[in-house]
Amino acid sequence: MSRRGEDGTALVELVLLGIILLVPLVWVLLSVFEVQRGAFASTSAARSAARAFALADTDAAGEADARAAIRQAFDDQGGAGRDFRFAVSCGSADCHTAGEVITVRVWTRVDLPLLPGILGGDAPSVALDATHTVPVGQFRDL
Repeated sequence: MSRRGEDGTALVELVLLGIILLVPLVWVLLSVFEVQRGAFASTSAARSAARAFALADTDAAGEADARAAIRQAFDDQGGAGRDFRFAVSCGSADCHTAGEVITVRVWTRVDLPLLPGILGGDAPSVALDATHTVPVGQFRDL
């Protein structure tokens, strides 16, 4: 009788364990990178939107400029077409009064990579928001 040798089984076990452990690790790293990119984008969007709103002549023009600045910030970070919401607040009815402080808050969601929607639902995602406050200058050209 000949005994079957175990030559080569360590290599098979190493490859199998490597795949089982490496695939989740790669997914976690990709997810962290995607969320971090979204966090950078939302922070940049809030800062750019606050500055654009403060530099506009009116509140209506400021909202349009802020929306365009947010879209540009998301496009720069690879989030083209990403849905977002934003809100502008200040202490008075006219946010462009000299000395006023404008606060812009931006909300968005980042989908986790490589995960489809479970049972036909939305893909798993992480909610992100960022806030930036900027003062309106005391001396403005009218």
